Amino acid sequence: MSQISVNNLTFYYEGSFDPVFENSSFSIDTDWKLGLIGRNGKGKTTFLKLLLGKYSYQGVISAATAFDYFPYQITERQMELPAAEFIEEVKPGCEDWRVICELSQLSEEAEILYRPFRALSGGEQTKVLLAVLFSGENEFLLVDEPTNHLDETAREIVKKYLASKKGFILVSHDRDLLDACTDHVLVLNRQTIEVQRGNFSTWWENKQRRDQFVLAENQKHQKEIGKLRMAAARTSEWADKNERTKIGFDPVKEHDRFLGTRSYIAAKTKKMQSRVKQMEKRLEHEIEEKEGLLADLEQSVDLKLVNLTHHKERLVNIRNFGIRYRDADKLVFENVTFAISAGERVALHGRNGCGKSTLIKLLLRETGNTDSQIAETENKAALIWDGVFETASGLVISYVPQDTSGLKGSLTAFCERRNLEQSLFFAILRQLDFERSQFMKNMQEYSEGQKKKVLLAASLLTPAHLYLWDEPLNYIDVFSRMQLEKLILQYRPTLLFVEHDIRFREKIATKTVEL
Repeated sequence: MSQISVNNLTFYYEGSFDPVFENSSFSIDTDWKLGLIGRNGKGKTTFLKLLLGKYSYQGVISAATAFDYFPYQITERQMELPAAEFIEEVKPGCEDWRVICELSQLSEEAEILYRPFRALSGGEQTKVLLAVLFSGENEFLLVDEPTNHLDETAREIVKKYLASKKGFILVSHDRDLLDACTDHVLVLNRQTIEVQRGNFSTWWENKQRRDQFVLAENQKHQKEIGKLRMAAARTSEWADKNERTKIGFDPVKEHDRFLGTRSYIAAKTKKMQSRVKQMEKRLEHEIEEKEGLLADLEQSVDLKLVNLTHHKERLVNIRNFGIRYRDADKLVFENVTFAISAGERVALHGRNGCGKSTLIKLLLRETGNTDSQIAETENKAALIWDGVFETASGLVISYVPQDTSGLKGSLTAFCERRNLEQSLFFAILRQLDFERSQFMKNMQEYSEGQKKKVLLAASLLTPAHLYLWDEPLNYIDVFSRMQLEKLILQYRPTLLFVEHDIRFREKIATKTVEL
């Protein structure tokens, strides 16, 4: 057991005026199961890369331990090979037998190490890489978003596996995972960094109590500021009025006044002006305290949504429906029956590869809604299906895809392609805690969470009868997830979605369809 100490850490990306970290200091223990929490773009992955020595920085990071990072970068050449043939390349000194022991804890057989890596499912690939990561000794492990794109079964296995380990930092926005796997949290607040004992829920409860206290204290400061401003204005007015009486007087009305009175008035005025200066100093102090209180306050702005109303109550009707690809022998799924009526929020649920995304893309295509985020090959996929697949005529759909790789160029060009009102689009991004400085960057420079917010903002700005969201929360921070939950529960859009975040699905779905 040892400590990692960070002292006066300051880091800027080249060409950026805004620091990711500025004079930050804290310590963490290498024996902890540490959850790293913060909004998108606050520097979570950047901090992990600083620990790895990937970037130059100011300040000191001292650690008596080695680090290793998940996910490993797998090359195209390695994708064609079995993992057993390249694990030594991604983790020098890694031994097969240790990886096999770790795989058994992840409910996987050793044989997946000897199949081409590309042929493995997303869940199997994640498990292999996690097994490689934890096969070393005397390392502090940096685990970055291990459950994105994993189905619920795979998530549960990874959750239990990480819960049995220690000595790692876990970056995740999945509240259920953070609660199950962490005993401390490192939180990148808006302006400060805090380390706290407990899991996500413990920290969140403490934060809500602290935020309530901050709001109450802020109201007290506001009242004090108001009183001081009124008193300062009144005293200043008295001082000015008194000052004007120094020269000239009416001997009839002011018979008791003489020339020596002038120095008395000047002294009295000076005393009043001194009081004004003291009040102004107190005012500045109160304002500084108020701003300090509000520095880390999370007050998410309520999002808005414009639903279109269709003349039909039932928008989609699917009965005894099955799909397979023309060149495949096996069905993707079969005998699926469900309907979507106005106001319903339907969750598609099932293991990876069971056809959830295929069904959503088919629905997009059959209703005549096209989207630049769907690859041409996916749009023209040779599907064979049977059963009933009916949609209401003139159905307008707003779509959020899984994949963000198509996002390139400027936000202005993106708005032009999508026919979005730019000022409204930027306003929604600001409500999702996008910094204004990000608006001028190309989207290739965004984090995955920021790219996902671009897609969500576009969907929210597009009036529709039906919203199709395919894993919308991948990489999205906890605070924005809560914003979206509140939005959906308030506006009750008609929604068909795929999402592996258990808490989000349980809160939002009015019914679940198992594939």
